[in-house]
Amino acid sequence: MNDEMKELLKRVHSNITSIEYGGNDIPCIVLEEKKFNEIIKNVAGKPLSVFTNLNILHNGLGNVFVEIVLIFSNSGMEEKILIYANESIGFFELLKNTSILAISSPNFSMGNNKVFMIQLPNPQKINDALEIIRQGLKPRR
Repeated sequence: MNDEMKELLKRVHSNITSIEYGGNDIPCIVLEEKKFNEIIKNVAGKPLSVFTNLNILHNGLGNVFVEIVLIFSNSGMEEKILIYANESIGFFELLKNTSILAISSPNFSMGNNKVFMIQLPNPQKINDALEIIRQGLKPRR
């Protein structure tokens, strides 16, 4: 394994899951309590949109990383979360199915204000990203 691959693997955010909401499983990124509270504090009570971008990195050997970039309007906050798609393709399949991304604290439970839902505005972009991820998982010959 080369040094670049090792560095990427060290940066991977491994605390991803899904939560049940309205009869659907929603992909969820669990942030540290302090980071989650900082986001909520900075966006609460403000008009808000969240620009989302999926930066897909693959090496042609079947390793795919996806950097999820979240830019919170009116707060100046930006979060970058790196996910190793090889181990979490289901996360991106859920994202395609729901077009919703949840962010939560480790102390999440429905109704306790420890979850933040983001509606992704362009389902076609998610479909395109998932196709790129799937193709990247296939090693080139």
